[in-house]
Amino acid sequence: MSESEAPTPHRRRPRYSGKNPRRFEDKYKELNPERYAETIAKVRASGKTPAGQHVPILLDEIMRILAPRPGERAVDCTLGYGGHAGALLKAVQPGGTLLALDQDPIEIVRTEARLRATGCEETALVVKRMNFAGLSRALGELGWSDGADVLLADLGCSSMQFDNPARGFSFKHEGPLDMRMNPQRGVSARELLQKLSPEKLTAILNDNADEPHARLLAQALAETDYATTRSLAEAVRRALPHRVSDEDREATVRRVFQALRIAVNEEFTALDTFLRQLPACLRPGARVAILTFHSGEDRRVKHLFRECLRSGVFSATNDEVIRPSSQETRDNPRAAPAKLRWAVKAVA
Repeated sequence: MSESEAPTPHRRRPRYSGKNPRRFEDKYKELNPERYAETIAKVRASGKTPAGQHVPILLDEIMRILAPRPGERAVDCTLGYGGHAGALLKAVQPGGTLLALDQDPIEIVRTEARLRATGCEETALVVKRMNFAGLSRALGELGWSDGADVLLADLGCSSMQFDNPARGFSFKHEGPLDMRMNPQRGVSARELLQKLSPEKLTAILNDNADEPHARLLAQALAETDYATTRSLAEAVRRALPHRVSDEDREATVRRVFQALRIAVNEEFTALDTFLRQLPACLRPGARVAILTFHSGEDRRVKHLFRECLRSGVFSATNDEVIRPSSQETRDNPRAAPAKLRWAVKAVA
């Protein structure tokens, strides 16, 4: 028999995964938004974030504050899913440019593709894979040595990172205990816990999460190997006193995960570096907005903005933080802890 007459090899029909498939990739129709737009609409209407997506927080308020205009230079320091970036990109057209930064090598490719699919000019969007701590260098590489006109930094983790078990940010699903925003750099949460002494872990839990049981938990968790997110979550629950309610027990697990994520990604160090550069990265009259989700982040931003206002570097800033409305938090519960601060660079 010749090769051309050979029968086509039989391919086994894909097995039906059932009503409740186990794999994350098979579980949510939202991961295929082109096919399941109606499902996505229903998920959002129920007050949840579709899996693999991110709903931009305080979008209308941010756009009013930043007031981007055609022809201006805009920067989104934390590209994420691109909700804020898409609005900024559209607003600075025609003639303007959006510089978008993100350290996540997985999501940045997908988001850039979505933004370019909107039909923007090739030169209107510049995407760089880097932490926002490299803001000054990114502006220099683009030739914007005198700064930008509009700048946004959303310091929250993206929903895509939390929702994907393979990234290890959440104990909602079983996954490797990783938590790195850039999986190609640094040490994972698993490796960090193995190295930390009880004293250092106590400091991390106190500084990064204001954890009231920090010392007790550190004694139980430090220098121990936890391979998965759920194994760590269970260890936290077991370490707490019996008198702790189930609700407080779960809140403690969330704080522990938050504290470790901040430590793994050196988030406060990156934020401090970014804030030191910020005033010099803004043109006269430029507008800047920063979304924070943790008291340590907000405190740093508030201090810089007030110091720059007193010294005359900034001409205006908000005294009271802007928070999402009750309607927004109902529609998107992940917006609840958000705080927005803004400032305007003085015109010499």
